[in-house]
Amino acid sequence: MEIFGYRKLIAYQKGKDVVKRTYQLLKKFPSDEKHAMCNQLRRASVSITSNIAEGVNRYSVKDKSHFIEMSYGSLMEVSSQFEIAEELGYITTEERVSMDKLIEEEARLLSGLQNSYKQSTNSTDSKH
Repeated sequence: MEIFGYRKLIAYQKGKDVVKRTYQLLKKFPSDEKHAMCNQLRRASVSITSNIAEGVNRYSVKDKSHFIEMSYGSLMEVSSQFEIAEELGYITTEERVSMDKLIEEEARLLSGLQNSYKQSTNSTDSKH
């Protein structure tokens, strides 16, 4: 197993795009949000890539799948918080829509990764 193999995954690379875009948008937030919503968005966005990296390097398919689920959950957390940020006027509708497109792409990639783990489980089960 390659230790840094997760870096080659498109889901990981796109997840980094979500993190970078999050950090860019957070610069627009008011200063009174720096320790509230901003911190939560930073943690949730970084959790996307962290969970991919941790999960991919787990040995059991069950563990791998669990960490991808956690990554997906963090992605949805980012999505919901940016929706609220738009409603509060921290970001524009165009910025939220652009972020939604990035999030949708990452969601599809995570789902594909998750499905690949399920398929590997099913092919292992059918051999027994």
